[in-house]
Amino acid sequence: MASTNEAAAALLREYAELLVITGGDRFRARNYEKAARSVAGYPEDIGHLDSAALQRIPGVGKSIAGKIAEYREAGTIGALEELRARIPPGVRELTKVPGLGPRRAMQLNRELGIATVEDLAEAVKAGHLQNLDGFGARSEERIMRGLQVVSTGRVLLSAAMETATSILATLEPVSERCAYAGSLRRMRETVGDVDILATAAAPDGARRITDAFTRHAHQVIASGPAKTSIRTVAGLQVDLRVVAPEAWGAAMQYFTGSQAHNVAVRAIAVRQGLKLSEYGLFEQEKLLVSRTEEEVYARLGMEWIPPAMREDTGEVEAALRGEIPPLVREKDIRGDLHTHTSLTDGVASLEDMVAAAGRRRYEYYAVTDHAPNLVMQRMTTEKMLAQREKVRALDTEMTLLHGTELNIAPDGSVDWEADFLAGFDICVASVHSHFDQDKRAMTRRFIKACENPYVNVIGHPLTRKFGKRPPVEVDFGELFRACARTGTALEVNASPERLDLPSEHIRAARDAGVRFAVNTDAHSVNHLSNLRYGIGTAQRGWLTAADVINTWPLSELRAFLRKGR
Repeated sequence: MASTNEAAAALLREYAELLVITGGDRFRARNYEKAARSVAGYPEDIGHLDSAALQRIPGVGKSIAGKIAEYREAGTIGALEELRARIPPGVRELTKVPGLGPRRAMQLNRELGIATVEDLAEAVKAGHLQNLDGFGARSEERIMRGLQVVSTGRVLLSAAMETATSILATLEPVSERCAYAGSLRRMRETVGDVDILATAAAPDGARRITDAFTRHAHQVIASGPAKTSIRTVAGLQVDLRVVAPEAWGAAMQYFTGSQAHNVAVRAIAVRQGLKLSEYGLFEQEKLLVSRTEEEVYARLGMEWIPPAMREDTGEVEAALRGEIPPLVREKDIRGDLHTHTSLTDGVASLEDMVAAAGRRRYEYYAVTDHAPNLVMQRMTTEKMLAQREKVRALDTEMTLLHGTELNIAPDGSVDWEADFLAGFDICVASVHSHFDQDKRAMTRRFIKACENPYVNVIGHPLTRKFGKRPPVEVDFGELFRACARTGTALEVNASPERLDLPSEHIRAARDAGVRFAVNTDAHSVNHLSNLRYGIGTAQRGWLTAADVINTWPLSELRAFLRKGR
């Protein structure tokens, strides 16, 4: 996606945000938010589009097209600059804290002079919020949970992947071999820094690699023949290590595993009288193996361990027993079961989304636009039925499933009655509001949804968004048992902002007999490629293809979706 798209979308999002903070029209702000999503997800570079072409982007009208054109010509938007000038310093930063809306942020700034997240944390700890009008114990609790979400110093997995992919494209012409390692290769939910490995057989080769690498630097932190560290314009640290070709396997093993995993593997080597390092596996001074990861693990009497599993959560013992499961792969997925179109908050038409899914050679594909209880999406029964007719009429080699993403109300009920729900091929049900219910109420809410015979999948179960919203409180054991008992799948949502259900809960759910759906929750054509992040999360949870319903043949999937009806 072109940088023009990203930059313009960021300014439109900021404009929407500042509209809300300054008390502007929320409906207008939502229009700008939707336009920002459309611009960010637009498959072409908007840098060369004229006003008429810009207005063909979903959600972009004449006024927004004018602002985009102004940005391209002047590098900024005048109306945005005016809004920026009206916001006291620090208020916008405060609104990043989940649980603290624009009005409350302005109040804290005005009455207590709070201008930073750090100021807010200190004020909460000191009890300064307790005497403010509109603040109480519950709001303090929400803010404290929100403070735990922000300022982690880590970036989304997708952002780290984009950086690594760009750097590797520069290194490939000058390196015999290069790849990313570290937490990115383990598909951690967020990434603190990026590790890149490259091979060079001679010093001049190492210099060429380092020179190519530092072209991506906003700041060179340190540079040497074996290791160079830079900081990108976005502030992400990237470390390059140049190794000899014959040490590739040992280096990849060493720089991929978590610290705990590497300690456990080195302990096995020590017990065998060996020494394991990034240079190879040695018996005293004699090099035994180093060229491939597989031979390093094999020489220690272990199966090769997939990178996503290398967290010291039992994988070392499983590898010694020869019991590493055959993890689900992206190519195992036969179809996406949770996607949106421009009928609600997606930014691409039904036809464009279906065509993009077809290019991925899916066997089946579900369209699941929002249901009417998510009022801002303006769905109606008539619109949904009209879409169903369009879905049925489309000529495609895939089997198209017409579904919906239902809203789980605070009492566990969902949109529409049973006779209408019976007309869908698949129903995903998700929590979209009332996130602060206590654990007992939230657990009852989920269980009632699972017990609905037309709810097939619980979407993004914890509702979290990295840096924006903490997870809801729920009794996982009760939820997992309810899913297994009712034949309701849990979603592994592949959106990089969610990655929900998290990997730390997936294994417990699987052990309880739960099935899963790895879905993209795509709101644009580009989002369909996020599937890789959901697969990485599923692998971190040790899932096999048999555990994931959208790897199954259509006949088996349909039988599951009938849910015993």
